[in-house]
Amino acid sequence: MRYNYDLFVIGAGSGGVRAARMASTYGAKVGIAEDSRVGGTCVIRGCVPKKLFVYASQFGEEFDWAEGYGWTSDSSFDWPTLIANKDKEIDRLNGLYLLTLRNNNVDLYEARARLADAHTVVLEKDGEEVDRVTAEKILIATGGWPHMPDIPGIEHAICSNEAFHLEELPKHMIIAGAGYIAVEFAGIFNGLGVEVCQLYRSTQILRGFDWDIRNAVANELVSKGVDLRLNSPIIASIDKQDGRLLVTLTEGTTVVTDAVMFAVGRDPKSQGMGLEDLGVETTDIGAIVIDDEFRTSVPNIFALGDVTHRYQLTPVAIAEAMAFTATQFNDTPTTMDYADIPTAVFTQPPVGTVGLTEAEAREKYDKVDIYKTNFRPMKHTLGGSDERTMMKLVVDKATDRVVGAHMVGLDAGEIIQGVAIAIKAGATKAQFDATVAIHPTAAEEFVTMRDPEPDLPSQVTE
Repeated sequence: MRYNYDLFVIGAGSGGVRAARMASTYGAKVGIAEDSRVGGTCVIRGCVPKKLFVYASQFGEEFDWAEGYGWTSDSSFDWPTLIANKDKEIDRLNGLYLLTLRNNNVDLYEARARLADAHTVVLEKDGEEVDRVTAEKILIATGGWPHMPDIPGIEHAICSNEAFHLEELPKHMIIAGAGYIAVEFAGIFNGLGVEVCQLYRSTQILRGFDWDIRNAVANELVSKGVDLRLNSPIIASIDKQDGRLLVTLTEGTTVVTDAVMFAVGRDPKSQGMGLEDLGVETTDIGAIVIDDEFRTSVPNIFALGDVTHRYQLTPVAIAEAMAFTATQFNDTPTTMDYADIPTAVFTQPPVGTVGLTEAEAREKYDKVDIYKTNFRPMKHTLGGSDERTMMKLVVDKATDRVVGAHMVGLDAGEIIQGVAIAIKAGATKAQFDATVAIHPTAAEEFVTMRDPEPDLPSQVTE
C-alpha cells in the first residue's frame, strides 16, 4: 500500500465510529484517533446521560401523580447514587463502542490528531508526538464543544459537560440560554429540586421551532416552577463570594446563586488540527465547509457531523457516515437527504417535531391549513396535574400533503417517530384521516383532527 490506511478518521463519536466500521466492512483498512473516550458527545457527555437525568428528574412528579391512583410513597432522592449509576452505564456503552471497533478491525489510536499534510496524521499525547500515520483519505468527525463567553469569572461557570459530574446538587442555579440543551437542563434540575433561574435575552425560548411549541414549553417551564426570564439582560460577570456566586447582569442587577450553567450554543471542534495550513476552508466559527459528498476544499479530506455545523443531531451524523462510506468505499454514490428530519427535545413535557413550522410553510406555499388540539392527557385526570398536551399538523392546501407535525406532551418523541415516516412518505391529510385511531391514546389525535384553524397570518418567525 502507498499509505498506512485507506481511511483515517479523526474523532470517535457516533459519526466517526460508524464511518470507520462501515468503511472496514466494505474492505478498507481503517484507523481512528480519539483523545477522549470513544463514543463522543452523545454517549459520553450528551444525549445518553442527559436522557438518564431526564428520567431521574421525572420521578418526583410521578410519585405525586401516583397518589391519585391509590399509591403512596415515602421517597427521597440521592444525587451521588444517580451519578454513580450513570457513570456505570456510560462505562458500559464506552466498552461496546471499543468492542465495535475491535470486532471490525479498526485500529484505535488514543491520542490527539493533527494534520501534517493532506495525507499525514500526527498523533500526540501531552503535547508530544507519539506516532504518525498516512492515509489515502482522511475524515474529520471531531464534533462540537460548548461555547463559553469571554466574561470575567467565567472559570466559575459550568457547561453541559460538567453538569453530569457535579459533586453535589446545588440549591439554586442560573442557566443562561434557551436552546434545547438549556431548556432540557432547566427541566432536569428543576425536577430534582433545584431552584432554577433561566435567562434569555430574546422574546421566546427554542428559537427555530414552531411558535406553538415554543409557547407551550415556556408555559410548562413556568408552571413547574422555573424562573424563566425572557428579554433578560445577559450575564456580565461572575464572582465568588462567601462560598456562593455573585452574578452581575449587563444592566447592573445582581443575583446570588450556587451554580451558573451556560448553554448558549456549541462551536465546531476544529481548532489546532492544522486545517488552515492545508487550506481546508472553514467558516468564521470554525465549521468545516463541505460539498454534497462531504469533501472539503482539499480533495482527499472529508468532514461530517457537528464539526460541519449543519444539523447537530447524532442520527444525522450516523446517516452522513453511511452516505459517505457508501459513496467512497462501496461504489454506491449516496447523497444525504436533509428534508423532514424528525427531532425530540426532552423538556418536561417533551417535544416531538418533524417537517416545516407554520411560519416556514406559509412562506413556502400559497395557502396552508393548520390543525391544532390542546388537551389534558388522560394520565393526569386522576393524577391531578395541570400539564397540557399540544399537537399540530401543517398542511399544504393545494396538495393536501402534511408538511409538518409538532407535539408537546407525554411521549412526544416516541409518537413523532411514527408520524415522521408518514410525512417522509408524502402522506396527505386525507390519508391521516383515513387511518383508524388507537383509543385511548394521545397519538390518536394526529388522525382525528378534522377542522382547520381560521386562516390567520403567520405569527412570530424568530
